[in-house]
Amino acid sequence: MIGPCVFDAYGTLFDVDAAARLAAERASGADWVSQWPQLSADWRRKQLEYSWLRTVAGAHADFWQVTQDALDWALEANGLQDPGLRSDLLALYRELPPYPDVLAVLDALRAGGTELAILSNGSRDMLADAVSSAGMGNMFDAILSVDDVGAFKPAPAVYGMVGAHFGCTASEVLFVSANGWDICSGAAYGFRTIWLNRAGAPMDRLHAVPDAQAQTLHDLLPLIERL
Repeated sequence: MIGPCVFDAYGTLFDVDAAARLAAERASGADWVSQWPQLSADWRRKQLEYSWLRTVAGAHADFWQVTQDALDWALEANGLQDPGLRSDLLALYRELPPYPDVLAVLDALRAGGTELAILSNGSRDMLADAVSSAGMGNMFDAILSVDDVGAFKPAPAVYGMVGAHFGCTASEVLFVSANGWDICSGAAYGFRTIWLNRAGAPMDRLHAVPDAQAQTLHDLLPLIERL
């Protein structure tokens, strides 16, 4: 029996490349515009690396601080030292749009009576801004932030928040993430798992593998019926 369906936020529901892409569109003609894909990739990579390193080191900071630190590194790495660009990128990150397949699939799951939740590295205020700006404020039964455990994914304590909130076992939870390392860690924790492999990436060689893969969220509904 499937209990709550729990989604990662950044990269799964919200388009993490949108901040740099939208900033580049607004700055059409500026010297740096062609650099936005590399800037976005560097920003995301460092954001994840810093979250993992802080958890291993026991030096937790909220995800907004990690996001700013990662952007500062990425801007310097790309030779961009414009304070106005930094401010614009951070403002856009607070209101990342959802991927085009998100709203319809969440509506369908809710219509079928499925409880929905977010489980994210994002701080509570970041998640509140993103959910509100995307018009998804009434879609979730819970928005679970690592703020409550003081560690980032893939720390087991993060995944444990789902059972504590819903009063269910790990095997009743369906976890969906677009991040390979995250979905493998959720599988190792005991969740039923679907990897939203938007980029067609190879499977990470880790200590567990997801139960299924989907290329878009539209593929999720038939997969759920088979789990």
